[in-house]
Amino acid sequence: MSMKISKLKHLFTDEEQGGVAFKHLTRKREVISLLDAQEECTIPEISQNLNISIPTATSIITELIEDGIIEDCGKIDSIAGRPASHYGLLSDACYFLGMDVRDNYINIGLLDFKKNLTHTDMEIPFVLENTAQSLDNLIEILQRFLKGPQVKEKNILSICINLTGRINTNSGYSFSFFHFGEEPLASYIESRIGGIKVYLENDSRAMAYGEFHKGVVKNEKNVLFVNIDYGLGLGILIDGKVYYGKSGFSGEFGHIPLFDNEIICHCGKKGCLETEASGRALLRMFSKKIQDGSVSNIVQETTDAENLTIADIIEGTRQEDVLAIELISKIGYNLGRGIAVLINLYNPELVVLGGSLTATGDYLYLTTKIALNKYSLSLVNSDSKLSVSRLKEKAGIIGSALIARNRVLSFY
Repeated sequence: MSMKISKLKHLFTDEEQGGVAFKHLTRKREVISLLDAQEECTIPEISQNLNISIPTATSIITELIEDGIIEDCGKIDSIAGRPASHYGLLSDACYFLGMDVRDNYINIGLLDFKKNLTHTDMEIPFVLENTAQSLDNLIEILQRFLKGPQVKEKNILSICINLTGRINTNSGYSFSFFHFGEEPLASYIESRIGGIKVYLENDSRAMAYGEFHKGVVKNEKNVLFVNIDYGLGLGILIDGKVYYGKSGFSGEFGHIPLFDNEIICHCGKKGCLETEASGRALLRMFSKKIQDGSVSNIVQETTDAENLTIADIIEGTRQEDVLAIELISKIGYNLGRGIAVLINLYNPELVVLGGSLTATGDYLYLTTKIALNKYSLSLVNSDSKLSVSRLKEKAGIIGSALIARNRVLSFY
């Protein structure tokens, strides 16, 4: 462990300290938090914002510079008196890793101390299964990334891994995947990779958080992020904060019993929204249509409807395949019915559509918009905007890296 990382961990751990030492440590945390929020500050501004003396502010700044945590960003002309030095966080003081686990691949990204995405490795082949082998493969991918030439010399302070399903972020348990023993999954992975702090997060919540801070969200504070991929998830932000619910299981949007069908969802129940508005539903509908005699250029090119992927159908919409467009539009309409329920319940300022199926563009978006307008209360939906994720595939890694950063630095 580098000296710099050791000092940062010391700053943000809950080790018992008392008296003057604790007060000084608290002041240093407050200065870092202020610079995180303001980006750059002068010593007089730090003094005023934190209600501390100029000498105290100067002493803390000097220590943090010596620790390699902040830097002098240069002097800026002042209206009165000499030009003042501005101070800010040092970009390469430490890094935070976000890992977004999907059904068929993994995305990984590295965020520096100033929240810039510095390195990514996208669509690493992987099959998500609830097996020990799948977990071993996940850890091997993570270890390989950590040992890569662009990463191994970095000071990585913490890691956040996104998984689909039910996650208790505080305890580090995953209840949908890799729940094999008494030890929390986060702790197990942490022990396998050499002790870097590991957090777990639900994929839709992480995507929502990434979009809130770096994506399409502007000044909105009450935001819903709908993640439509193989499954269907929801990230909820209320007053700018992620909503978890009592046990961290909020956002099970895909399991609203909205349809009167006999299709058994992977949760074991019938009629879930996910059975009519998700990537799995799309693949099932497509296969059934082909069996019933419908024609598609996608099948002619791949020759096997049973082995089609979401990516194949998305590409089909780009090639204007009629069946692909028809079914994506149907998925969008069903999704809009579900979002109408959310709008009536939450009255959000903004609903963001994310996940792989949004790559179909207006074929999904327009029918979603039509259905939510039809099924939600007009007085309520008039306050709500519907947008598509700006971060797209990077929403998950940016969100999880930000969560890793904020959890360990106590900003979250």
